[in-house]
Amino acid sequence: MKRIALLAVAIGLLSVSCKNNDASSKIDEANAEKVEQSSTATTGTPAIEFDKTEHDFGNIGNNESVETEFSVKNTGTADLVIINATASCGCTVPEYQKTPIKPGETSKLKVRFQTGAVGSQQKTVTLTTNTEKGEELLTIKANVAAPAQQ
Repeated sequence: MKRIALLAVAIGLLSVSCKNNDASSKIDEANAEKVEQSSTATTGTPAIEFDKTEHDFGNIGNNESVETEFSVKNTGTADLVIINATASCGCTVPEYQKTPIKPGETSKLKVRFQTGAVGSQQKTVTLTTNTEKGEELLTIKANVAAPAQQ
């Protein structure tokens, strides 16, 4: 009896799930056209150019927070997208534009640095982009003083 009930439920589920779930019937033709037009309009490649790829803060105090900006320009022919920016250390925090940078436009990438480590420090920020190269490397340096004795 249980087998018959299970078989009946399975057949019922099969018949309900076999409805016409054709994905093409759910496409909004107007939106599909817009996407197609924008993808053909953006043929070309983005290219990235910086005002500098390295910044030296010089001598800074222990636990002092310092910040610099890198100018990022799209010299290509398609939108430049910074997909991610990761620092080599938790003491370095990059802030970047999350929206596409149009050809010819410039954006600022801020990098904040604060460390308790003493001595010469060098940290990197790796940008993942949609350029042909795919990755760019920015470097910051500082000479951090020892903590003040009390």
